[in-house]
Amino acid sequence: MVISAPLCHGFLPFSAAAKGSSACSRRRRLVLAAGCHSGPVAAAATDAAPVADAARVARRRCECFDLHQQIVPFAESWARQKSIVKRRKGLVDSNEDHTDTLIALQHPPVYTLGTGSSEEFLHFDVGDSPYEVHRIDRGGEVTYHGPGQLVMYPIINLRYHELDLHWYLRSLEDVIIRALHSAFSIKASTVKGLTGVWVGDQKVAAIGIHCSRYIVYHGLALNVTTDLAPFERIVPCGIKGRRVGSIKDILQRTSNGRELNDAELMDIAYESLTKEFAEIFQLSLEPSTDLYLQPR
Repeated sequence: MVISAPLCHGFLPFSAAAKGSSACSRRRRLVLAAGCHSGPVAAAATDAAPVADAARVARRRCECFDLHQQIVPFAESWARQKSIVKRRKGLVDSNEDHTDTLIALQHPPVYTLGTGSSEEFLHFDVGDSPYEVHRIDRGGEVTYHGPGQLVMYPIINLRYHELDLHWYLRSLEDVIIRALHSAFSIKASTVKGLTGVWVGDQKVAAIGIHCSRYIVYHGLALNVTTDLAPFERIVPCGIKGRRVGSIKDILQRTSNGRELNDAELMDIAYESLTKEFAEIFQLSLEPSTDLYLQPR
């Protein structure tokens, strides 16, 4: 099974059977559906059947690579993700994939497009782009990554959670919503038919994933102190008539002009996101430094 889900907009509708299924039955299959807002999602059933459920007394381990204050080139982090996924796939059949992964970092300015992204949402020629452009294996349309944006790449084996992409996408949204509320007292929400997190009419976080053999990767991007100007060179996520916002801009409107420290805001966002991530996915985060990424 290989499937990409939208980074920016569209959603995977539940089937009627899935709505009425028990938690046990949900764990025994991955809900696959087409009909995303931005177009169909293609899936190829090529993988082995999931392992049987097992009682989990202790939380599942999750190695955490904390680079949240570092600027890491996109190509390097993507290559590392794929390397981890390849290694983890090799452990699946022998039932030895005992640890999930979380990578937190920032990127230098870069535009990324999903597998089926249309270049009509770019306000520039790809051959004359102001920044690097990468077409990658996630779903969704074009988005921007840059300094001040906290990017988190969970690499999760859904066999040990819920075999349901809907559940996973909604859980990532919940992580962000809870983190913004607990850390900044910001009331965030989702928008029906769209994937991501919004504060009012401003989108502050995008989500995009790819799933292969029930291992999901890519993840979420939260605008903390991001310069939003590069978003003006694209139609973010292919959603016309919608604005993009950042945590810093939202807080400044209610801080009576008080100066906000960018590094401190990033630290607070990281701590809150990882805390909520661990709680929602019931994981035990274990710091690790063995990632071999070269920050700029």
